Amino acid sequence: MISRVEAAPGGFQLSEFIQGYWRLAEWNMSAQQRLDFLKQHLELGITSVDHADIYGGYSCEQLFGEALALEPALRQQLEIVTKCDIKLLSAKYPDRTVKHYDTSASHIAYSVDNSLQKLGTDYLDLLLIHRPDPLMNADEVADTFVQLKQSGKVRHFGVSNFTPYQFDLLQSRLDFPLVTNQVEVNPVNIFALHDGTLDQMQMKRIRPMIWSALGGGSIFTAQTEQAHSLRTVLSNVSEELGGASLDQVIYAWLLKLPCQPLPIIGSGNIERVRSAVAAKAINLTREQWFSIWEAAAGHEVP
Repeated sequence: MISRVEAAPGGFQLSEFIQGYWRLAEWNMSAQQRLDFLKQHLELGITSVDHADIYGGYSCEQLFGEALALEPALRQQLEIVTKCDIKLLSAKYPDRTVKHYDTSASHIAYSVDNSLQKLGTDYLDLLLIHRPDPLMNADEVADTFVQLKQSGKVRHFGVSNFTPYQFDLLQSRLDFPLVTNQVEVNPVNIFALHDGTLDQMQMKRIRPMIWSALGGGSIFTAQTEQAHSLRTVLSNVSEELGGASLDQVIYAWLLKLPCQPLPIIGSGNIERVRSAVAAKAINLTREQWFSIWEAAAGHEVP
């Protein structure tokens, strides 16, 4: 069982693990099965759910909302996170000719209203800008955030995949704090460990959300030299820990980071979710942690 924790100074809370619904459309669940899965991860203490307008080709928020509509009272137990600004090429939007980003006031406001309608709720706990937009006007985004906050449609705001400078630019225009940066970190992508992203989160006492914690499964399936090396090292650490699964070793590796990240679990299999949560009890030694880093980087530390 896990609990809610303060994700950023000021009292905003998320659960220690977050359930991701990126692949909800692929799970082939009925609305009742989706509801049952939601209730099962709530029982584990996972109260935060991660969405984006584009997930499932713009379908996942609707699928989640249909399940929540079967038991609307559960909304009060949840922190709903969603994202906007990516515009996909889609049959839903036939006039688009190129995939692009849009952080205009009109698009952010439209996306929020659309997400609220699909999710079947009258407020979002957290809205993230999904990807850095080279055409982002920080003043315009900040003004839009203020209006959404004052309207009660969105309670908190953050970003996703932002560099420290991009984070600070948007924060400089706001009188209230951004509460997270959702970034990719896993043993096949360790860039955020060294580019200042996680250092900034620790400095601000903000707990980053971690997407693709298991590398989208590539750690277990890829046939590259790096993947083979990682699997060997993860297996060795697993044996040292008495048989922890490779998934659990990876989650424990992430949880060792001093920025206290909040990993997103992408599986729709409740047993794998339970397994991930159990990784909280695993404490890697520094040597175990760095052995995984070494396999990820392809060389020992300098």
